[in-house]
Amino acid sequence: MPKPPFLPLYDVARLRRIEQRAQAHLAPHTLMAHAGRAAANWLYGELARTPADARPILILAGPGNNGGDALVLSAELARRGVPVEVWLLAPPATDDARWALTEAQAAGVTIAPVPASLPSHADTGFPYHWGVDGLFGIGLSRALDEPTGALVAWFNRQPFRRLALDVPSGLLADAGQPAGCREHVVRADATIAFLGATPGLYTGVGRDCAGTVSVDTLGVDLDESGATAGESPRAWLNTPALFAAHLPRRRHASHKGTYGALAVLGGNRGMLGAPVLAARAALQLGAGRVHVGFVAPDFPPYDSWQPELMLRGAQAIEHAQMQALAAGPGMGQDESAHACMADALGHPHSSLVLDADALNLLPARTEFAELLRQRAVPAVLTPHPLEAARLLGCNAATVQANRLSAARDLAQRYGVVAVLKGSGTIIDDGEYTLINPTGNAGLATAGSGDVLTGMIGALLAQGMPPLSAAAVGVYLHGRAAERLTDAGRGPAGLTAGELPGAARDEFNSWLQTT
Repeated sequence: MPKPPFLPLYDVARLRRIEQRAQAHLAPHTLMAHAGRAAANWLYGELARTPADARPILILAGPGNNGGDALVLSAELARRGVPVEVWLLAPPATDDARWALTEAQAAGVTIAPVPASLPSHADTGFPYHWGVDGLFGIGLSRALDEPTGALVAWFNRQPFRRLALDVPSGLLADAGQPAGCREHVVRADATIAFLGATPGLYTGVGRDCAGTVSVDTLGVDLDESGATAGESPRAWLNTPALFAAHLPRRRHASHKGTYGALAVLGGNRGMLGAPVLAARAALQLGAGRVHVGFVAPDFPPYDSWQPELMLRGAQAIEHAQMQALAAGPGMGQDESAHACMADALGHPHSSLVLDADALNLLPARTEFAELLRQRAVPAVLTPHPLEAARLLGCNAATVQANRLSAARDLAQRYGVVAVLKGSGTIIDDGEYTLINPTGNAGLATAGSGDVLTGMIGALLAQGMPPLSAAAVGVYLHGRAAERLTDAGRGPAGLTAGELPGAARDEFNSWLQTT
């Protein structure tokens, strides 16, 4: 059966049910044997690509099934002649883990408790080649105790590459946040997820801690929708395959009107650059015509860097002539901003993306939220965590503690497509959840959100549905930062104004291959 061209993501509860259903039809210990063998195959392949090294692999094994997977891994490697050493955090506590311990002992693996005093190898040289984290896995829901946290901190300081099994220990698999303090989360170079990947590997601090993620379904097949063993995914990884059918094609028999008109509304005093950044991005992502409507009365007559843009006062924008509106960059929150926002929301037939101050204005007047909910076509909202917290009436820490739930709450409360920005941006339309895998720290720069707003606005103007436009815009935004970083222009010092050109290059590469 061919696999879907995208990656489904399962929360812990769903994975537990998948595991239980699969085990009901398998001989005892089958899934653990498959998991340990899959990890051994991966690591053995990595060892084969590096110069021969006689130092052993250090494997940390916890008392549960994650530790059992690690013990099977150790047995598989030992049988292939790879030296391994296992440190047991505690005696195995499950039947599968006890079976795995006997397998490791039969293979001659060196097994010992975690040393009471963790060694320092500054003088004697480092004795291990790789480190494997098999401490806890997906079931962890509490902070590590102090001795275990100290072990993880020690493990992270060692000069070897680290492989995590299922999920880096100390990371909440559903949320991508530390169960306790950040120093007590394993920082892996790679993670192998068994049965299915969890959302936390791709959002929050998960992207920093998980490294390169691979998935082994252990022989449990996915159907065409991404469901497996009767369980639908909690979310999907955002990939080009999801939205290829909605990309705006470029035909010979076309003109600028074919690709839509977008108005970017914002730019109060002292913030005139924000809508210009958004408008430049929109133009370079294919919008046929781009207008900038400034809230401030003293706006520039034209943009010398991008003279194709049409600049005017916000009140002079002919909304009925626009296929899409992008409101908020540099808008401010004074009376002029309120009037501009009301005007934007009063045209329900134009596609709409709201960012920045437009999001801050939403809670200020109840009629704004009601107008948003009444739209025939959902608007796209692009808050960062603090803006999302204001919209939800909570704090940013609450939003970050469960980013998927926060995005779903935003989408359903306001009747929109919510784009919760951050590491592993969440895109949610109230029914489907996508987690974006592109981007890097280069996006942590002033104006980068304005660029994203303009990109989504351009795609809306070209006729893409809101969810697809948001997914494409977010993916391209991240790829632009990756392209620039690969070229040595980031992540440090990357500026928002550099992103549109790189996004245009990436976008055109898609259009040429679809």
